[in-house]
Amino acid sequence: MPYSLVLNLLPRSPIPQAHLSGRHLHALFLDLVRSVDPELAAILHQQESEKAFTLSPLQVASSRRDNQKTQLLQWQHDRSIPAGTSCWWRVSLLDDALFSKLMHLWLNLNPSQAWHLGAADLQVVSVLGTPQVSQPWANFVTYTQLWEQASDEKRQLHFRFCTPTTFRQTKYDCALPTKDFVFLSLLRKWNHYSGNPFSEAILEPIYPSYFDIRTEIAIDSRSKLIGCVGDITFQILGDIEPIQIQQINALADFALYAGVGRKTPMGMGMAQRVN
Repeated sequence: MPYSLVLNLLPRSPIPQAHLSGRHLHALFLDLVRSVDPELAAILHQQESEKAFTLSPLQVASSRRDNQKTQLLQWQHDRSIPAGTSCWWRVSLLDDALFSKLMHLWLNLNPSQAWHLGAADLQVVSVLGTPQVSQPWANFVTYTQLWEQASDEKRQLHFRFCTPTTFRQTKYDCALPTKDFVFLSLLRKWNHYSGNPFSEAILEPIYPSYFDIRTEIAIDSRSKLIGCVGDITFQILGDIEPIQIQQINALADFALYAGVGRKTPMGMGMAQRVN
C-alpha cells in the first residue's frame, strides 16, 4: 500500500545549512527505522534499485507561501534553519509490508524524544497520513484502489515536477522528461511493488503536448545534479482500449507516491499529477 506521510518537525537547535542535504535526511530516515527494526534499516540501506521509499527535502513551513504560485518545493537552503522553526518532511512508502513494520514507530513517536539531523536535534511533533486541505502531500491508498479508481477515459496527463528531476541515460544524467523516462520510471516501481504488473507496450500511445519546465541544480556535499522543475502534459492518442487508458492513468496517479527519475530517496523527483 503506498503511503505519503508528512512529518511535522521542530528543531530544538539550529540546523546548519550543510546538514540539510538529501544524504543527511536519508540518514535521519534510516535512524527512525533503526529505532524499531535495525534489520529493516540495514535492508533499506542496501537496496540498490527500486527503493521502497522516497523522501522530500526539508520544508520550512512559512516558505510554502513563497511558492504558492508555482507550488514547487524548496530543495536548497542558503542559510541555517533557526531553532523553533516549524518544518515538515514528506516520507513515502511503496512496499505494502513496510508501513506495517513501521506502524509502531508512527503510532508511538514520543514528541519529547530528540532525533538527530546532522548536528541538530529535532522533535517530531506529529505525523499526517490522510489528505489535508493545507497539506496536499499527505495521503494513502492501496494499489488495488489506485487501479480501480483510475479513469478509463482521461487522455490528458498533467504532471508537476516540484523538486529537480533527472534521469539516467547510459552513463550520464538527462534532465529532459521524455515520455519513456517519466513513464518507465513509474512503470518499474509499479511492477515491482503493486502485484499487478503492466506491459511496457501500454506506453506506446503517450505523447507530450505541453511543457513549461526549466532546469535547476541540486547540490549536496558529494554531487551536483541538473534536473527539471515545472509542468508537463502528456496526451494519450489513437484508438485504444479503455483498459489501457486506465492503466496509464493509474501510473500517473502513482507519481505522488513513487516520485519520478533518480535520487528520489534524496529529495529529487517529487512529482504530482495536477488536474
